[in-house]
Amino acid sequence: MGYKVAIVSLGCPKNQVDAEQMLYLLKEAGFEIGCEESVADAIIINTCGFIEDAKAEAIENILEAAKYKTEGNLKALIVTGCLAERYRDDITEEIPEVDVVVGIGSNKNIAKITKEAIEGKKQNSYGEKCDLDMNIPRILGGMPFTAYIKVADGCNNCCTYCAIPKIRGKMRSRKIEDVVAEAVRLADGGVKELIVVAQDTTAYGQDIYGEPKLAELLTELSKIEGIHWIRTLYTYPEKINDKLIDTVANNPKLVKYFDIPLQHADGEILKKMNRKGDTESYKKMINRLREKMPEVTIRTTFITGFPGETDSQFETLHEFVKEIKFDRLGCFTYSAEEDTIAATMPDQIDEQVKQDRSDMIMTDQTLISADKNNEKIGKTVEVLVEGYDSYIRCYFGRTEYDAPEIDGKIFFTTDTPLVIGDFVKVLINDSLEYDLLGERVQ
Repeated sequence: MGYKVAIVSLGCPKNQVDAEQMLYLLKEAGFEIGCEESVADAIIINTCGFIEDAKAEAIENILEAAKYKTEGNLKALIVTGCLAERYRDDITEEIPEVDVVVGIGSNKNIAKITKEAIEGKKQNSYGEKCDLDMNIPRILGGMPFTAYIKVADGCNNCCTYCAIPKIRGKMRSRKIEDVVAEAVRLADGGVKELIVVAQDTTAYGQDIYGEPKLAELLTELSKIEGIHWIRTLYTYPEKINDKLIDTVANNPKLVKYFDIPLQHADGEILKKMNRKGDTESYKKMINRLREKMPEVTIRTTFITGFPGETDSQFETLHEFVKEIKFDRLGCFTYSAEEDTIAATMPDQIDEQVKQDRSDMIMTDQTLISADKNNEKIGKTVEVLVEGYDSYIRCYFGRTEYDAPEIDGKIFFTTDTPLVIGDFVKVLINDSLEYDLLGERVQ
């Protein structure tokens, strides 16, 4: 065929998995993949449409790619992903530079759609959300030793601020044997770290097995030869039970890292978010984690300025953050998303108030993070080597307590050359706010 195609994937790791599957389908169909946008016959922008900032980023990337219609070889500009699923025909109407919009249910047909678009047949395509095939092989777009593995798509939680159930549909889990089969293929290809993702990983299996099966899935994945670390993202607090905690605590391949999007700590705000829990239930869950795994790293996210959030309710959140001292924390201002219940709620908060509250949380968290990093000085940790920085002349990588892209790194020196993707022992001898410094030890 000889056609060249470039993919730009935006948003979350789940979206990245979709893009990697599309890369596989395109290559199998004879496309040349991985080329520069300036020489591509087709550019696919795999978008996120979760919040306003993500939509703005997607539109910016679409318009940036469109310039290659005059400056390059571009014949077809194709938009896929959450923005495509959410806004469908609106995209081609409002952004005429876009030639084709592809909903998530039509991802499996991306090669045919792309070929036809290049050759002049430009037609939007939307399959049913449930037609998204999660078992298609992939071509990894990131580090060859780390891979995300998506175990479910969609979500049943219906948080009032979130449009994901409308965009991606109800939760659909993959069978344990299908996930394991993919993980074996990834391990055979050199992957050493698996990162399990879904919109709510703790709900994994509920729809097909009648009860959550994350603990069972993690146990099966840990049996795969070659897999060294298994990390889980997006675990919801009310579903973190003793079975899951014990499974992680007692399995050396399961890293002692919990990513728990709490979103708030005030019980009334959480109810308005359609989230379960409150300050006391959250404290009990976190205490259980820390009792079972004293070394555990807990990451969370919070939203400030949710409709009706009073000064007192914000202070409940603020005091909670200072008391718990999370290892990792991100704080975001509330974004009123169309077609969500929260967007129609009264008492929407002023943007500056939202930002001020978020800044207060993050200012405190910076100090907490610095203190926690200082406590690590003198300890020896296992590090996955990710690269070499020629400017500062040292290697860098991550510990099991750091997820890629969202957490910090450790920069370290060594007397001998290292292989990227190997695991080494590093003595921590200094720290920054979010990163660590050290030297390799034998």
